[in-house]
Amino acid sequence: MADDQRLPETAAEMDWDAAASILADAARGADDGEIFAEDSRSESFLWDDGRLKSASFDATQGFGLRIVAGERAGYGHSSSFDTGAVSRAAEAARAVKLGHDGALDISPARTNRQLYADFDPIEAPGFTDKTALLAEIDSYCRARDPRVVQVTASLAGAHRALTILRPDGARYGDHRPLVRVNVSVTVERDGRRESGSAGAGGREPYEVFIQPERWKAMADEALRIALVNLDSVPAPAGEMDVVLGPGWPGVLLHEAVGHGLEGDFNRKGSSAFSGMVGERVAAPGVTVVDDGTFENRRGSLNIDDEGTPTQRTVLIEDGILKGYLQDRMNARLSGVAPTGNGRRESYAHRPMPRMTNTFMTAGDKDPAEILANLKRGVYAVNFGGGQVDITSGKFVFQCTEAYLVEDGKIKAPIKGATLIGDGPSALTRVTMIGNDLQLDEGVGTCGKAGQSVPVGVGQPTLYITGLTVGGM
Repeated sequence: MADDQRLPETAAEMDWDAAASILADAARGADDGEIFAEDSRSESFLWDDGRLKSASFDATQGFGLRIVAGERAGYGHSSSFDTGAVSRAAEAARAVKLGHDGALDISPARTNRQLYADFDPIEAPGFTDKTALLAEIDSYCRARDPRVVQVTASLAGAHRALTILRPDGARYGDHRPLVRVNVSVTVERDGRRESGSAGAGGREPYEVFIQPERWKAMADEALRIALVNLDSVPAPAGEMDVVLGPGWPGVLLHEAVGHGLEGDFNRKGSSAFSGMVGERVAAPGVTVVDDGTFENRRGSLNIDDEGTPTQRTVLIEDGILKGYLQDRMNARLSGVAPTGNGRRESYAHRPMPRMTNTFMTAGDKDPAEILANLKRGVYAVNFGGGQVDITSGKFVFQCTEAYLVEDGKIKAPIKGATLIGDGPSALTRVTMIGNDLQLDEGVGTCGKAGQSVPVGVGQPTLYITGLTVGGM
């Protein structure tokens, strides 16, 4: 819910009347601007090597003041909420207006949406309960299989409260909880070690994720992947067809395609998708959506970091490029409406177009039928890290769980497989789309220009022809 009744408690430390006057004066003649104030608390617990290896708590607060003039943005920030700090930030930011005479853009529409509850995950359960849970996860994993030699388990929780003040005096607020649980297991046989991991998270209390049936399912999945990899053989190399599993493999779509559909890259002409709205960029049936309105999802937001309500944005529809993800500045410069994708890591950072929950919609094929059509290739179920060039869309992704398939049947798990290609080309090579759309379990973090934000990804099972597979 974005209204004055939900302003962060620390926002009361700021003299908002004085801040509004300072901002209005600094923004006179500019195109846009705001004060973004926040109070954030976060914690993390790491269990490793049979003991609590680290426990941390961090609390930050501060504000950033931005003035936008054309393509330029001035920014000042401080960890203090006093009026003097606001004045100094405004003085630094207003310099960007030199030689510019603009008219302020209208403030975002308000929303009473509440996609997630207002709670602080740091308050419950307590420290002792959290560390006891990590010890229990460790014991459970080791008891499951004698080949387990290492267990790493972690908990992370955060609460971010923010207030956005516009030059016209409008204020918007949001409270953003976030939780994540991860389990990693290492197994050993005859001197060979392999690992597997699993996790889950979202904007829900710890209790949702640490119920015994939930965390045991994560632990079992981590162990399953580790044991699969223990039997893996070296991956083949060469060009071949690939079937991608549902859910987390959508991270390839996020990186190889999603970033290329962000408004700043396209306005500047540096994306492989620049200037292609209305053109075919993918195979028929391929529809890509960014949606920040799912309840309790890791990438969801009531409002973005400029106060714009998030929305469902269709980027590619049946293979045709429909538009890009926009923050306020790039939308204005491009002559389109903001899409609610202006995001920033903290008050010390300026907003930019970023994804929320990005996924490919479901098709009509049975996943078993898709796999049966793979004569010789790779079935990639899970991914680790990857690298992408936004300009060309070229990507390299490491598979953490993958299988060699011959005549539609899984032959063996493979180790060291990497998928190499480019996003625009890969989209045109999608020949079959499954009916099993899944979103990831809530563990995604996206990096861009040195800023990290939580995101979601997803996709159904996909058949893609002619990707390059790098092997060992």
